[in-house]
Amino acid sequence: MFPISPKHNPPLIESILFLIITIGLISYFIISLGTSPHIPILIAIFLLVLYGLIKGITFKDLEEGMTAGARSGMGAIFLFLLIGVLISSWIISGTIPVLIDTGFSVIGGTWFYAVVFTVTALAGVSLGSSLTTTATIGVAFIGMAGAMDASMAITAGAIVSGAFFGDKMSPLSDTTNLASSIVQVDLFDHIKHMSLTTIPAFIISFILFGILSPDEATSIQNLASYKSSLAETGLIHWTSWIPLIILVIVTFLKIPAFISLAISSLAATILAGITSGLAWSDIWFTWFNGYTATTNFEPVNSLLTKGGINSMLFTISLVILALGFGGLLFVTGIVPSILYAFQEKLQSIRSIIVSTAATAIGVNVFIGEQYLSIMLTGETYKGLYQKARLPNKVLSRTLEDAGTVINPLVPWSVCGVFITDVLGVPVLTYLPFAFFCLLSPIITIIFGGKALQ
Repeated sequence: MFPISPKHNPPLIESILFLIITIGLISYFIISLGTSPHIPILIAIFLLVLYGLIKGITFKDLEEGMTAGARSGMGAIFLFLLIGVLISSWIISGTIPVLIDTGFSVIGGTWFYAVVFTVTALAGVSLGSSLTTTATIGVAFIGMAGAMDASMAITAGAIVSGAFFGDKMSPLSDTTNLASSIVQVDLFDHIKHMSLTTIPAFIISFILFGILSPDEATSIQNLASYKSSLAETGLIHWTSWIPLIILVIVTFLKIPAFISLAISSLAATILAGITSGLAWSDIWFTWFNGYTATTNFEPVNSLLTKGGINSMLFTISLVILALGFGGLLFVTGIVPSILYAFQEKLQSIRSIIVSTAATAIGVNVFIGEQYLSIMLTGETYKGLYQKARLPNKVLSRTLEDAGTVINPLVPWSVCGVFITDVLGVPVLTYLPFAFFCLLSPIITIIFGGKALQ
């Protein structure tokens, strides 16, 4: 059942105490000391290795657990490298500049956060990927928010909420397909059943973003300077829309994400070679180090100076550490002992659903991996749902309500570190405003065993 075989079976109280101490340590370093998450997670790895050795687990087994944990995220790591390339290529091809310029022309301050949430949600459903949506449409919106002097925290919360609504409800999404397949539920039955909790969460989130939006249209300071400086880059052409159109088309054709991003990045790079005026050597240089804008208007330089493989290395190193930490939690038996204890004590329908949500959230918090929160929780509770005569679609819905959307709210998670890197807004800053992500597990718990048919 478990992706990594435990080599020890600790008492439940011991496992819970160790997790509390570990998460407390990580939280103290990040929140109170303001350190990079890498530091406390590395210290937590040291503690887990020491714990394992004391309990008689060989270092070889501990090392294999760490390696297996890190290996589970290799697919995401390759995507992160490619998304760094995508961002830089979309800048030099003019795709991100033209999105920002168009946004300045059509979106005012009134209902700004609600518009960001809605447009990002539609893009998320179309693309089927929260991370791709955040790295493309989200980057454009966060740039607009800075120019409009809007709240970066609320804007990032709206982007994350919309992107993960799309990730959850799109038939093209990896997580949506994973949640339905792992418990043998038809994909569209799964999406239809999720609407029972997802639509209320969307409506409430839209209202909250509408309330927080400015009452009157906000005039963007130096709007003319922004637009003229974007034009001054020489990057914006009618061809700038092509990479975005290509990405949407290949996504609808259900081409794998890695190949889709590669096709769009290559197309953008070739177009940049034709239209940007940059030398080919400079264009390939941006793939690693990103693009550096050199206009006479510093705010636009800040908007467009980003991207490249190098910009993703912080994220990738943290993901490797976090997943290695998760692997140690399995091999030492700490997580398995807690999951077994949960299973033994569940009787009522409500307690089963609440426990499912808590487990999916817990895996996100302690291990930081979105796919693993769905896979592990689904495999753990599948038999229990059948025994309680609960439809599998209730399980698949709960997996998404409390698994998919929680990952971006954890500072050391795969999605959390990626979003912080791309948008430049820390997880703990946007977390209070990621309304959709916060509401989804609450609504699924309130629903409990209702609407089972």
